[in-house]
Amino acid sequence: MSKKNALIISAHSADFVWRAGGTIALYAERGWNVHVLCLSYGERGESAKLWKQQGMTLKHAKHLRQKESQQAADILGATISFMDCGDYPLRVSDDMLFKIVDVYRSLQPEFVLTHSFKDPYNFDHPLANHLALEARIIAQAHGHNPGETILGAPPVFLFEPHQPEQCEWKPETLLDISSVWERKYAAFQIMGAQEHLWEYYTRVALQRGVQAARNSGRKIKYAEAYQCVYPRVTDDLL
Repeated sequence: MSKKNALIISAHSADFVWRAGGTIALYAERGWNVHVLCLSYGERGESAKLWKQQGMTLKHAKHLRQKESQQAADILGATISFMDCGDYPLRVSDDMLFKIVDVYRSLQPEFVLTHSFKDPYNFDHPLANHLALEARIIAQAHGHNPGETILGAPPVFLFEPHQPEQCEWKPETLLDISSVWERKYAAFQIMGAQEHLWEYYTRVALQRGVQAARNSGRKIKYAEAYQCVYPRVTDDLL
């Protein structure tokens, strides 16, 4: 029996760790193949600590961020690939868009995680959202590379942005990640270029854990929150 697949489309090389690391670890632990597609290395805007080092170059910053991300993905149990689409600004050609389509079709994910629709603090994030959704639509088109297996209709969940109120993002699904929290935090610690975010995203996980417990009656300490893009289709409401 083949493994089920999940796809995470991350604008930068660390976004998947802060925002979806618990979900990645949880599904990897369940035996799923979880693949992270990083559109960039976060080499310009997301690597401030690296640029304080004397003699830092763009090439070396990319190398260091890729190394960190690979180590973090290994801890979480995911596979990872990079597209090098640039950072601040992130830009893609149609050829790059079609490469994302190829990932959809080859992976055939059961669900997709990506960024919010809006983010006035980081334009790379909503662009990653747009690319994830546009590629999903193209991957469903029979006329794109006829003869290939087309994509079905995997649900898409938007992980929590840094300032959700400013991004018009709403937590609609809360996932208990308490059992894999230590693994997510271990992945945090690999991301040395953004050490200032470790405590912040710990607080976010605790806050969502309180909300998850309140809305379920269960004992939940850590959780991740998601906004749904498409209606959920189900056989029952339980």
